[in-house]
Amino acid sequence: MTCHNFDGGYNCSCPHGYEGDGKKDGSGCFLKEKPKQDPVVVTALGTSIALLFLLILTLLLCWAHKQRTLRQLRAKWFEQNGGFLLLERLSELQRQYYERIKIFKEVELMKATNNFHRSRILGRGGQGIVYKGILPNNQIVAIKKSRMGGADWSQVKDFINEMVVLSQINNRNVVKLMGCCLETEAPILVYEFVSNGNLYDRIDPSKNATPLPWEKRLSIAAETAEAVSHLHSVVSVPIIHGDIKSSNILLDNNNKVKMSDFGTSRLVPLDETHVSTIVRGTPGYLDPEYFQTSQLNEKSDVYSFGVVLIELLTSKKAI
Repeated sequence: MTCHNFDGGYNCSCPHGYEGDGKKDGSGCFLKEKPKQDPVVVTALGTSIALLFLLILTLLLCWAHKQRTLRQLRAKWFEQNGGFLLLERLSELQRQYYERIKIFKEVELMKATNNFHRSRILGRGGQGIVYKGILPNNQIVAIKKSRMGGADWSQVKDFINEMVVLSQINNRNVVKLMGCCLETEAPILVYEFVSNGNLYDRIDPSKNATPLPWEKRLSIAAETAEAVSHLHSVVSVPIIHGDIKSSNILLDNNNKVKMSDFGTSRLVPLDETHVSTIVRGTPGYLDPEYFQTSQLNEKSDVYSFGVVLIELLTSKKAI
Protein backbone atom coordinates (compact mmCIF):
# COMPACT_ATOMS: atom_id res chain seq x y z
CA MET A 1 0.00 0.00 0.00
CA THR A 2 1.31 3.44 -0.91
CA CYS A 3 0.10 6.70 0.68
CA HIS A 4 0.71 10.31 -0.35
CA ASN A 5 0.19 13.42 1.84
CA PHE A 6 -1.31 16.62 0.54
CA ASP A 7 -2.58 19.80 2.10
CA GLY A 8 -5.48 18.93 4.31
CA GLY A 9 -5.23 15.18 4.09
CA TYR A 10 -3.75 12.14 2.37
CA ASN A 11 -4.72 9.32 0.02
CA CYS A 12 -3.55 5.77 -0.38
CA SER A 13 -3.45 3.27 -3.24
CA CYS A 14 -3.46 -0.49 -3.13
CA PRO A 15 -0.81 -2.62 -4.86
CA HIS A 16 -1.46 -4.41 -8.15
CA GLY A 17 -3.99 -7.17 -7.77
CA TYR A 18 -5.72 -5.53 -4.79
CA GLU A 19 -8.54 -3.06 -4.52
CA GLY A 20 -9.97 -0.67 -1.88
CA ASP A 21 -9.16 2.82 -0.51
CA GLY A 22 -6.14 1.63 1.51
CA LYS A 23 -7.28 3.35 4.70
CA LYS A 24 -7.50 1.57 8.01
CA ASP A 25 -10.76 3.30 8.82
CA GLY A 26 -11.98 2.64 5.32
CA SER A 27 -12.22 -0.46 3.21
CA GLY A 28 -8.48 -1.04 3.30
CA CYS A 29 -6.92 -3.28 0.62
CA PHE A 30 -8.27 -6.69 -0.29
CA LEU A 31 -7.50 -9.17 -3.01
CA LYS A 32 -9.51 -8.79 -6.17
CA GLU A 33 -11.90 -11.60 -6.83
CA LYS A 34 -11.35 -13.39 -10.10
CA PRO A 35 -14.46 -13.41 -12.23
CA LYS A 36 -16.18 -16.74 -12.17
CA GLN A 37 -15.77 -18.62 -15.44
CA ASP A 38 -18.80 -20.02 -17.13
CA PRO A 39 -18.41 -23.84 -17.00
CA VAL A 40 -20.00 -24.13 -20.46
CA VAL A 41 -17.41 -21.78 -21.92
CA VAL A 42 -14.59 -23.64 -20.17
CA THR A 43 -15.85 -26.99 -21.46
CA ALA A 44 -16.31 -25.68 -25.01
CA LEU A 45 -12.83 -24.14 -25.01
CA GLY A 46 -11.21 -27.33 -23.73
CA THR A 47 -13.07 -29.45 -26.25
CA SER A 48 -12.09 -27.13 -29.10
CA ILE A 49 -8.42 -27.27 -28.13
CA ALA A 50 -8.54 -31.07 -27.89
CA LEU A 51 -10.25 -31.38 -31.28
CA LEU A 52 -7.75 -28.99 -32.86
CA PHE A 53 -4.90 -31.05 -31.47
CA LEU A 54 -6.46 -34.27 -32.80
CA LEU A 55 -7.01 -32.66 -36.21
CA ILE A 56 -3.40 -31.52 -36.44
CA LEU A 57 -2.19 -34.95 -35.30
CA THR A 58 -4.43 -36.67 -37.87
CA LEU A 59 -3.18 -34.41 -40.67
CA LEU A 60 0.43 -35.08 -39.70
CA LEU A 61 -0.18 -38.83 -39.64
CA CYS A 62 -1.94 -38.69 -43.02
CA TRP A 63 0.93 -36.64 -44.49
CA ALA A 64 3.50 -39.07 -43.10
CA HIS A 65 1.52 -42.03 -44.47
CA LYS A 66 1.22 -40.38 -47.87
CA GLN A 67 4.95 -39.66 -47.99
CA ARG A 68 5.78 -43.22 -46.96
CA THR A 69 3.39 -44.62 -49.58
CA LEU A 70 4.87 -42.32 -52.22
CA ARG A 71 8.39 -43.45 -51.37
CA GLN A 72 7.29 -47.06 -51.64
CA LEU A 73 5.61 -46.37 -54.99
CA ARG A 74 8.69 -44.60 -56.31
CA ALA A 75 10.85 -47.54 -55.27
CA LYS A 76 8.39 -49.91 -56.94
CA TRP A 77 8.29 -47.82 -60.12
CA PHE A 78 12.07 -47.53 -60.18
CA GLU A 79 12.35 -51.32 -60.26
CA GLN A 80 9.36 -51.70 -62.58
CA ASN A 81 10.80 -49.16 -65.03
CA GLY A 82 14.08 -51.04 -65.26
CA GLY A 83 16.10 -48.92 -62.86
CA PHE A 84 18.30 -51.78 -61.74
CA LEU A 85 18.71 -52.96 -65.32
CA LEU A 86 19.76 -49.44 -66.29
CA LEU A 87 22.30 -49.25 -63.46
CA GLU A 88 23.67 -52.61 -64.51
CA ARG A 89 23.95 -51.55 -68.16
CA LEU A 90 25.53 -48.21 -67.26
CA SER A 91 28.04 -49.86 -64.96
CA GLU A 92 29.34 -51.72 -68.00
CA LEU A 93 30.06 -48.44 -69.78
CA GLN A 94 32.97 -46.10 -69.39
CA ARG A 95 32.59 -43.49 -66.63
CA GLN A 96 32.61 -40.63 -69.15
CA TYR A 97 29.29 -41.89 -70.54
CA TYR A 98 27.78 -42.47 -67.12
CA GLU A 99 28.46 -38.91 -66.01
CA ARG A 100 26.55 -37.44 -68.97
CA ILE A 101 23.24 -38.62 -67.55
CA LYS A 102 21.28 -36.63 -64.97
CA ILE A 103 18.65 -38.33 -62.83
CA PHE A 104 15.71 -35.94 -62.62
CA LYS A 105 13.12 -35.83 -59.84
CA GLU A 106 9.46 -36.17 -60.75
CA VAL A 107 8.63 -32.76 -59.27
CA GLU A 108 11.26 -31.14 -61.50
CA LEU A 109 9.68 -32.49 -64.67
CA MET A 110 6.13 -31.76 -63.51
CA LYS A 111 7.10 -28.16 -62.92
CA ALA A 112 8.96 -28.01 -66.25
CA THR A 113 5.89 -29.20 -68.20
CA ASN A 114 3.17 -27.48 -66.15
CA ASN A 115 2.14 -30.89 -64.80
CA PHE A 116 2.39 -32.45 -68.29
CA HIS A 117 -0.28 -30.14 -69.64
CA ARG A 118 -1.68 -30.94 -73.08
CA SER A 119 -0.59 -27.51 -74.34
CA ARG A 120 3.04 -28.66 -73.88
CA ILE A 121 2.71 -31.72 -76.16
CA LEU A 122 5.19 -31.63 -79.06
CA GLY A 123 4.27 -34.94 -80.61
CA ARG A 124 3.02 -38.48 -80.11
CA GLY A 125 4.78 -41.66 -81.17
CA GLY A 126 4.41 -45.39 -80.87
CA GLN A 127 6.38 -45.46 -77.63
CA GLY A 128 5.23 -42.30 -75.90
CA ILE A 129 4.34 -38.62 -75.81
CA VAL A 130 6.91 -35.83 -76.08
CA TYR A 131 6.40 -32.61 -74.09
CA LYS A 132 8.12 -29.26 -74.20
CA GLY A 133 9.73 -28.51 -70.86
CA ILE A 134 11.44 -25.48 -69.31
CA LEU A 135 14.03 -26.22 -66.61
CA PRO A 136 14.74 -23.84 -63.69
CA ASN A 137 17.74 -22.41 -65.61
CA ASN A 138 15.30 -21.53 -68.46
CA GLN A 139 16.78 -24.24 -70.70
CA ILE A 140 14.15 -25.67 -73.05
CA VAL A 141 14.09 -29.46 -73.29
CA ALA A 142 12.00 -32.22 -74.86
CA ILE A 143 10.57 -34.67 -72.31
CA LYS A 144 9.50 -38.09 -73.58
CA LYS A 145 7.01 -39.93 -71.38
CA SER A 146 6.44 -43.63 -72.09
CA ARG A 147 2.85 -44.68 -72.69
CA MET A 148 2.59 -47.91 -70.71
CA GLY A 149 5.33 -47.79 -68.12
CA GLY A 150 6.29 -51.12 -66.58
CA ALA A 151 3.14 -52.90 -67.73
CA ASP A 152 5.04 -54.09 -70.82
CA TRP A 153 8.53 -55.34 -70.01
CA SER A 154 9.59 -55.29 -73.67
CA GLN A 155 8.74 -51.59 -73.80
CA VAL A 156 10.72 -50.99 -70.62
CA LYS A 157 13.72 -52.69 -72.22
CA ASP A 158 13.30 -50.43 -75.26
CA PHE A 159 13.37 -47.41 -72.96
CA ILE A 160 16.49 -48.60 -71.15
CA ASN A 161 18.07 -49.51 -74.46
CA GLU A 162 17.40 -46.05 -75.90
CA MET A 163 18.98 -44.43 -72.87
CA VAL A 164 22.07 -46.63 -72.90
CA VAL A 165 22.56 -46.10 -76.63
CA LEU A 166 22.14 -42.32 -76.50
CA SER A 167 24.44 -42.01 -73.50
CA GLN A 168 27.32 -43.16 -75.73
CA ILE A 169 26.68 -40.78 -78.62
CA ASN A 170 28.19 -37.32 -78.83
CA ASN A 171 27.54 -36.08 -82.35
CA ARG A 172 26.11 -32.78 -83.57
CA ASN A 173 23.66 -34.59 -85.86
CA VAL A 174 22.22 -36.85 -83.15
CA VAL A 175 19.78 -35.53 -80.55
CA LYS A 176 21.48 -35.23 -77.16
CA LEU A 177 20.21 -37.20 -74.18
CA MET A 178 20.25 -35.09 -71.00
CA GLY A 179 18.85 -37.47 -68.42
CA CYS A 180 15.93 -39.52 -67.19
CA CYS A 181 13.39 -40.01 -64.43
CA LEU A 182 12.45 -43.51 -63.24
CA GLU A 183 10.49 -42.70 -60.08
CA THR A 184 7.22 -42.24 -61.99
CA GLU A 185 4.69 -44.80 -63.19
CA ALA A 186 5.85 -44.18 -66.76
CA PRO A 187 9.61 -43.85 -67.41
CA ILE A 188 10.73 -40.47 -68.76
CA LEU A 189 13.65 -39.35 -70.93
CA VAL A 190 14.88 -35.77 -71.22
CA TYR A 191 16.46 -34.59 -74.50
CA GLU A 192 17.74 -31.38 -75.93
CA PHE A 193 14.95 -29.41 -77.61
CA VAL A 194 14.95 -29.30 -81.42
CA SER A 195 12.72 -26.46 -82.53
CA ASN A 196 12.01 -26.84 -86.24
CA GLY A 197 9.96 -30.03 -86.43
CA ASN A 198 10.84 -33.09 -88.48
CA LEU A 199 11.80 -33.75 -92.08
CA TYR A 200 8.59 -35.66 -92.82
CA ASP A 201 6.49 -32.55 -92.22
CA ARG A 202 8.95 -30.17 -93.88
CA ILE A 203 8.89 -31.97 -97.24
CA ASP A 204 5.14 -32.58 -97.23
CA PRO A 205 3.68 -30.28 -99.97
CA SER A 206 0.31 -30.19 -98.20
CA LYS A 207 1.91 -28.64 -95.12
CA ASN A 208 4.43 -26.30 -96.76
CA ALA A 209 3.62 -24.01 -99.67
CA THR A 210 7.31 -23.28 -100.20
CA PRO A 211 9.35 -26.47 -100.75
CA LEU A 212 12.78 -26.91 -99.24
CA PRO A 213 15.44 -25.72 -101.73
CA TRP A 214 17.66 -28.37 -103.30
CA GLU A 215 20.71 -27.07 -101.44
CA LYS A 216 18.99 -27.68 -98.09
CA ARG A 217 17.82 -31.12 -99.16
CA LEU A 218 21.35 -32.07 -100.18
CA SER A 219 22.68 -30.74 -96.87
CA ILE A 220 20.08 -32.72 -94.91
CA ALA A 221 20.96 -35.87 -96.85
CA ALA A 222 24.68 -35.40 -96.16
CA GLU A 223 24.18 -34.73 -92.44
CA THR A 224 21.89 -37.73 -92.08
CA ALA A 225 24.51 -39.88 -93.82
CA GLU A 226 27.15 -38.48 -91.44
CA ALA A 227 24.98 -39.38 -88.43
CA VAL A 228 24.46 -42.94 -89.70
CA SER A 229 28.19 -43.27 -90.39
CA HIS A 230 28.96 -42.08 -86.86
CA LEU A 231 26.65 -44.70 -85.38
CA HIS A 232 28.12 -47.50 -87.48
CA SER A 233 31.81 -46.61 -87.46
CA VAL A 234 32.83 -44.03 -84.84
CA VAL A 235 31.33 -45.07 -81.51
CA SER A 236 33.22 -47.69 -79.51
CA VAL A 237 30.48 -50.29 -80.01
CA PRO A 238 28.64 -49.97 -83.36
CA ILE A 239 25.00 -48.92 -83.11
CA ILE A 240 22.26 -49.88 -85.55
CA HIS A 241 19.45 -47.34 -85.40
CA GLY A 242 16.77 -49.73 -86.63
CA ASP A 243 14.10 -47.16 -87.49
CA ILE A 244 15.56 -44.47 -89.76
CA LYS A 245 12.73 -42.49 -91.35
CA SER A 246 11.97 -38.88 -92.18
CA SER A 247 9.81 -38.34 -89.08
CA ASN A 248 12.77 -39.36 -86.88
CA ILE A 249 15.03 -36.77 -88.52
CA LEU A 250 14.54 -33.54 -86.58
CA LEU A 251 15.64 -30.12 -87.82
CA ASP A 252 16.88 -27.17 -85.77
CA ASN A 253 16.45 -23.47 -86.59
CA ASN A 254 19.17 -23.72 -89.23
CA ASN A 255 17.70 -26.91 -90.71
CA LYS A 256 20.57 -28.92 -89.28
CA VAL A 257 19.82 -32.60 -88.76
CA LYS A 258 19.24 -34.13 -85.33
CA MET A 259 18.50 -37.85 -85.59
CA SER A 260 16.14 -39.10 -82.89
CA ASP A 261 14.14 -42.04 -81.49
CA PHE A 262 16.60 -44.80 -80.61
CA GLY A 263 14.05 -47.06 -78.92
CA THR A 264 14.60 -49.86 -81.42
CA SER A 265 18.37 -49.35 -81.75
CA ARG A 266 20.81 -52.13 -80.96
CA LEU A 267 24.47 -52.34 -79.98
CA VAL A 268 26.45 -54.72 -82.17
CA PRO A 269 29.43 -56.53 -80.57
CA LEU A 270 32.61 -55.97 -82.53
CA ASP A 271 33.02 -59.68 -83.30
CA GLU A 272 29.53 -59.98 -84.81
CA THR A 273 28.03 -58.80 -88.09
CA HIS A 274 24.39 -58.61 -87.00
CA VAL A 275 21.99 -59.01 -84.10
CA SER A 276 18.90 -61.22 -84.12
CA THR A 277 15.82 -59.39 -82.87
CA ILE A 278 12.06 -59.35 -83.06
CA VAL A 279 11.33 -57.45 -86.27
CA ARG A 280 10.58 -53.82 -85.55
CA GLY A 281 10.54 -50.71 -87.63
CA THR A 282 8.20 -48.79 -89.90
CA PRO A 283 6.56 -50.27 -93.03
CA GLY A 284 7.92 -48.59 -96.13
CA TYR A 285 11.30 -48.01 -94.53
CA LEU A 286 11.83 -51.57 -93.27
CA ASP A 287 14.62 -53.61 -94.88
CA PRO A 288 12.95 -56.63 -96.60
CA GLU A 289 15.85 -58.96 -95.74
CA TYR A 290 15.67 -57.96 -92.07
CA PHE A 291 11.91 -58.52 -92.20
CA GLN A 292 12.43 -62.05 -93.55
CA THR A 293 15.41 -63.13 -91.42
CA SER A 294 15.07 -61.07 -88.20
CA GLN A 295 18.79 -60.33 -88.56
CA LEU A 296 19.41 -56.61 -88.10
CA ASN A 297 22.67 -55.20 -89.50
CA GLU A 298 24.16 -51.95 -90.75
CA LYS A 299 22.77 -52.51 -94.25
CA SER A 300 19.27 -52.33 -92.76
CA ASP A 301 19.94 -48.71 -91.79
CA VAL A 302 21.39 -47.99 -95.23
CA TYR A 303 18.24 -49.34 -96.88
CA SER A 304 16.03 -47.11 -94.69
CA PHE A 305 18.28 -44.13 -95.43
CA GLY A 306 17.81 -44.83 -99.14
CA VAL A 307 14.05 -44.51 -98.69
CA VAL A 308 14.62 -41.13 -97.00
CA LEU A 309 16.71 -40.04 -100.00
CA ILE A 310 13.82 -40.89 -102.32
CA GLU A 311 11.50 -38.83 -100.10
CA LEU A 312 13.90 -35.91 -100.32
CA LEU A 313 14.03 -36.20 -104.12
CA THR A 314 10.32 -36.62 -104.77
CA SER A 315 8.57 -35.10 -101.69
CA LYS A 316 6.36 -38.18 -101.77
CA LYS A 317 5.55 -40.37 -98.78
CA ALA A 318 7.15 -43.79 -98.43
CA ILE A 319 3.67 -45.28 -98.13
